Amino acid sequence: MKEIGGGGDNVWNRRIGNRLFAALPAITPENAPDAGRATMSGLLDIKSADPIEGMLASQIIAAHEASLHLRQLAWLPEQHFVVQTKYLELAEKAARTMAVLMERLDQHRGRGQQQITVKHVTVHADQAVVADTITSERPSRGTAQPFSNLLTAGGQKPMDIPTTKSCTIAVGRGDEKK
Repeated sequence: MKEIGGGGDNVWNRRIGNRLFAALPAITPENAPDAGRATMSGLLDIKSADPIEGMLASQIIAAHEASLHLRQLAWLPEQHFVVQTKYLELAEKAARTMAVLMERLDQHRGRGQQQITVKHVTVHADQAVVADTITSERPSRGTAQPFSNLLTAGGQKPMDIPTTKSCTIAVGRGDEKK
């Protein structure tokens, strides 16, 4: 049962599955078997490698189910506009929670690392080519560094390219461009 909760102990894995099933909204005796199979299938497809991934996977599924259930309640014909708006706000919060949990799962699995390389080349008519390469690693998409920090991270401020003078730069296989 490791595939369900990610743990080495079946007591833990069974608990993750049972708690997720209990957290599903609108479970009735008629739809309980299908909901249980679908939930367990979702947990198996996420392929939790450890207990942390098992917890995140179950919370992702629960947040997804809550979001869809709240949207369904919002569109019932007898709902007053204020109640409908509140249901939609809560559904949006659940969807955002699900997105944050998915990002954390990716981060935990090591897919959240990204490498950024910025190349800055400045050419002046009376100087040689000045090139600066800055490489920065950031842990996730949500914590981007300001672009101005990347340009000055190499210790040199970028120089402006003069617009009044033209210069010749060799490009490709001996072709020249102005």
